[in-house]
Amino acid sequence: MPSDAAQPRFPRSSPYWPVVSHPLLRRVLPGLAVSALGDGMALVAVTWLALQLAPQGQRGTWTAIAVAAYTLPSAAGAVIFGRFLGGRSGAQLAGWDAVLRAGALAAIPAAHLAGALSIGLYVTLLAASSLLHSWGSAGRFTLIAELLPERQHLPANAVLAIIGETATIIGPPLAGVLISAAGPVWVIAFDAVTFAVLALTYRLAVPDRRRPDPPGTAPSRTAGFGIIRHHRSLRRLLGLTFGFFLLFGPFYVAMPVLVTEDLGGSATTLGLYYTAFGAGSLLGGLATGYLHRWPLWPTTIGIVVGFGVAMLPLGLGAPVGLSLPAFALAGLVWAPYMSTSMALFQRSTSAAGRPQALAANSAVLVLAVPLGTMLGGPLTTGIGARRTLLLCAAGTIALGLAAGLANLRGRSGTGDDPAGRAWRPRGCPSPRTPPERVPSDAEPGPGRAAR
Repeated sequence: MPSDAAQPRFPRSSPYWPVVSHPLLRRVLPGLAVSALGDGMALVAVTWLALQLAPQGQRGTWTAIAVAAYTLPSAAGAVIFGRFLGGRSGAQLAGWDAVLRAGALAAIPAAHLAGALSIGLYVTLLAASSLLHSWGSAGRFTLIAELLPERQHLPANAVLAIIGETATIIGPPLAGVLISAAGPVWVIAFDAVTFAVLALTYRLAVPDRRRPDPPGTAPSRTAGFGIIRHHRSLRRLLGLTFGFFLLFGPFYVAMPVLVTEDLGGSATTLGLYYTAFGAGSLLGGLATGYLHRWPLWPTTIGIVVGFGVAMLPLGLGAPVGLSLPAFALAGLVWAPYMSTSMALFQRSTSAAGRPQALAANSAVLVLAVPLGTMLGGPLTTGIGARRTLLLCAAGTIALGLAAGLANLRGRSGTGDDPAGRAWRPRGCPSPRTPPERVPSDAEPGPGRAAR
């Protein structure tokens, strides 16, 4: 006897289907994919051009400065522009970040053609391009929260992660080919074009809807940090993520040393480990959307503990045949973390305070991995690569267990809900309003970049 309601078949049965078929998001996702590919290529081009421009004998120093300039100023931008960007729509924030990136990066090949590109100007333009990056990241996740109901936040976050992981796998080898053919400056020019495409996508794909100014005074530059400071669950989440990323940072120093000195391997062996991690991350990203029925806090904490366990074979001296699949498993476990942690942020903040809180979160986290990498140098020199990795793995496990204990105590105590209820600063609308209805093609959307 046929059932009254036939079960949908794949791909309609996939948790990703409401995301990729959404009338507005399906217009934005291609622009995000193109931009992610450009950024994946820039991973190689930024350092390669710095090597070419830097004076002889100072290449290492200037390359490190260029890499830092492409990311770290976003932390300052989260504070500098807080008064002007707080409360803007997700599409506006992401669109303005894309416009600034496109303009600053396009100035690099323009200066090259004019014969004026020096290492100092190059680093300055890279720093300018990243000033709004924390707000751009906040804008993407805010847009998801504006367009989709809460149950679809995790699959939507996972789609962004999948796009990023795929670009990280495809972008660097493609950049290598283009650098050999034309030079790194033109790869950066291509990256600028991809950001221009993304900015145009936000402008044309997301209908304009102005948010009314919230009652009370204008938001302060540090409003996002205030939201996190007053919300115990968000404080714990930010501390967990910062510690998780900080403990991952030494890997970038210890792993090459381990492969070459302890394992007696070559650059090919190191590449195999990176490929295994990337393949695991891609599979983990694809699986993330299917975790939408899992409780978010225990899942997020379990990822931290599981990642530490998967990293133990490297620190315990396991042979390549065991440590390589363990490293792939680490990538698999690592992949869902940003999606689940962002879903917690999305559901724990009100619409008025979400962009500021997400930008503050991004500003803090952008410092975590570089700090960990800096610590990895003296650690690897002092106790060796293997012990450094073992220390980081054990520290990650301990961090996750401590977060789990704190979460259990929070559930049994008083205060805000560890599962995450939206906290709002004074003067912001109540989060207990009915959830926003997903707009159709005929309805105004949540906001378009005002460019």
